[in-house]
Amino acid sequence: MIQNIPAFAQFLRAAALTSGELLNYTNIGRETGVSAKVVRNYFQILEDTLLGFRVQPWRKVKKRRLIETEKFYLFDVGLANYLARRSPKIGTPEFGHSLENYILMELKAYQAYRNPELDISYWRTSTGFEVDFILGDMNVAIEVKGSSNIHSAHIRGIKALLEEHHVKRSIIISMEKQPRILESGLEVLPWQDFLERLWSGELGV
Repeated sequence: MIQNIPAFAQFLRAAALTSGELLNYTNIGRETGVSAKVVRNYFQILEDTLLGFRVQPWRKVKKRRLIETEKFYLFDVGLANYLARRSPKIGTPEFGHSLENYILMELKAYQAYRNPELDISYWRTSTGFEVDFILGDMNVAIEVKGSSNIHSAHIRGIKALLEEHHVKRSIIISMEKQPRILESGLEVLPWQDFLERLWSGELGV
């Protein structure tokens, strides 16, 4: 199915570098030296062999124009970093991407073991506002930040979402030490606390 092993090896590195980003078959094909059609097939191979999975965009438009491109995540954070040849350190953008990937792995595990019908999507507008994960029909909105000090710049995406949709629970997962609630009602949770609440069923999804 792969046929061109060197090209597939280059593709794996490109897939790791872009894990969690909007899928762009043409750009990855250009870096890999194969056509966009071949790249699409490569991603399908990863998905069929459970080495990665797509996250669909939220498509129920109200006011804002939304991005409708899928995202793709590799199934393991360590593998993604190994293939991308990076060692993320806390406070770097790469660490934030890795934490986002890790949280999604937990959400996918929860989906598989506890609620196979749970929809996991992301929300992003054409102007760049984004929320990492939407659970169910706007039951929970989740933004993941690899920061130990959440401030106003970190909540722009969720604030834009709340202006348009009624969300039952809005959470920012972070590296902060203690849970707290911002003036806007957004919950800031240490990542450990979030996982405990997820698996205990407290999130109600």
